[in-house]
Amino acid sequence: MPSTLTNATGAPYVGAADTLSISHLEASVMADLSSFPITARWPAKNPDIIQLYSLPTPNGVKVSIALEELGLAYEAHRISFDTNEQKSPEFLSLNPNGRIPAIIDPNGPDGKPIGLFESGAILIYLAEKTGKLLPADAARRYETLCWVMFQMGGIGPMFGQFGHFFKFAADKVANNPYPVQRYRDEAKRLLGVLEARLEGRQWLMGEEYTIADIATYPWVEGARKFYGGAEVLDYKSFPNVMDWVDRGLARPAAQKGMEIPRKE
Repeated sequence: MPSTLTNATGAPYVGAADTLSISHLEASVMADLSSFPITARWPAKNPDIIQLYSLPTPNGVKVSIALEELGLAYEAHRISFDTNEQKSPEFLSLNPNGRIPAIIDPNGPDGKPIGLFESGAILIYLAEKTGKLLPADAARRYETLCWVMFQMGGIGPMFGQFGHFFKFAADKVANNPYPVQRYRDEAKRLLGVLEARLEGRQWLMGEEYTIADIATYPWVEGARKFYGGAEVLDYKSFPNVMDWVDRGLARPAAQKGMEIPRKE
């Protein structure tokens, strides 16, 4: 059950190997996270910073990218799907739905620890906590949240089902093309929505990079890189989308966040 202590900006919590010695912490009083059963299975080396329980999946990397962009110190714990750790009692105590990512922030509202799950909710929380990656203007804020929900309710579920039938269950539907066709067509429709939105825009909210971008482009990249679906989904027909994905992936925070938690 490896964990990595990491931070976006290179200080104060990142060393050459992304680890922090206990001696560095002796001058401070550590937060008590013992009320969270998950910490019994994945102990916090530094309970004073955000604890991230995740894997580098499209949903998982949303949170690690955001943490990197925001420069928040965090400790990443890798949850193994191979051994169904996400279904363990300890993990379910934090997310009863048994899905990554989840976090514990020892410095939550009113300075009290808070546990959160669902990647979209975590993104909103982190943006509001820091006052970044979410427009201050009320109208633009709600418009941004529309696009976050577009990802949560559309891109994620449809691309996920496409990937399941196209890559993981291909043998089970070899004589029934409907599942792949159904989710392929819906994924392409959603790509068309993004293509139109990104016409003349650098990011989903124009010149402002937000949690809406962070929520969405990892899924488009996942279908290309992990599912191998770029040709089937006709990515070449969505140049605005692909340029946007590449811009997002080129950001230093994304380059690091896409690999968190690292496999050890």
